[in-house]
Amino acid sequence: MKRFPDLLAAWAVVLWVGGVWAIGYLAAPALFYTLDDRMLAGVVAGRMFAWMAWVGLVCGLWLMAFRFSRLGGATFKQGFFWLVLLMWLLTVAQHFGISPIMQELKDMAQPRDVMESLFRDRFQTWHGISSAVYLVQSLLGLALVAKQGSK
Repeated sequence: MKRFPDLLAAWAVVLWVGGVWAIGYLAAPALFYTLDDRMLAGVVAGRMFAWMAWVGLVCGLWLMAFRFSRLGGATFKQGFFWLVLLMWLLTVAQHFGISPIMQELKDMAQPRDVMESLFRDRFQTWHGISSAVYLVQSLLGLALVAKQGSK
């Protein structure tokens, strides 16, 4: 039987990567497909992405600390560690850098939808950057799942 810290590490990978995929590629598109109010869909999706970012920040820190506590300096020779670090840094960039810019553009467009405002082009640019970062993070997550349990 695995020790509890090992189980927490495995669960952290599942929760983080599974959440990224479930929210980004299932829940958010379903919101925009189902709801007639695109502003509401955007608000709800944004909240889900924000919650998922906090999950990723916590899970990433746990995974890096767990590996370092087990392996010390040898941690830095592991592909697993570097995948976690890259995913974590992308989460930080997305949550504390890109998302606030997008929110500011939405706020400046009020009471109109940002897509019907003068800020539409800037918002679309930042949304594209955000989507690209999310895609890279998602693919790194798949690699992380494949690397789990190995070096």
